[in-house]
Amino acid sequence: MLGRLLNRGPLVAETTASELAREIHEGTSLQIVDVRELDEWHGGRIPGSIHIPLGQLGQRVGELDAQTRVVAVCRTGNRSTWATMTLQNSGFQDVVNLDGGIVAWARAGLPIER
Repeated sequence: MLGRLLNRGPLVAETTASELAREIHEGTSLQIVDVRELDEWHGGRIPGSIHIPLGQLGQRVGELDAQTRVVAVCRTGNRSTWATMTLQNSGFQDVVNLDGGIVAWARAGLPIER
């Protein structure tokens, strides 16, 4: 996150909303992990995403498959950057942050589940 603040680019790998939509359309095996709070989750989410609030991720990491690609999502991409780093530190190799979060997803006109 510090790298973002200093405009040096992300500290973690990122994907865009359009790239994620393409992966979903192509049937890529993914775990889309939404790390927002419950009220945000109920307000709208990427279809098929898994809800694990950032504050619970460390305790619930065992619910995810470390061998399957993970895309971390939050509102704008900041909390999910932390989630991506947490997962990397837990041994996940293929984990990326959704750049711009659910806001970017919605702005791209992609489906929102409620």
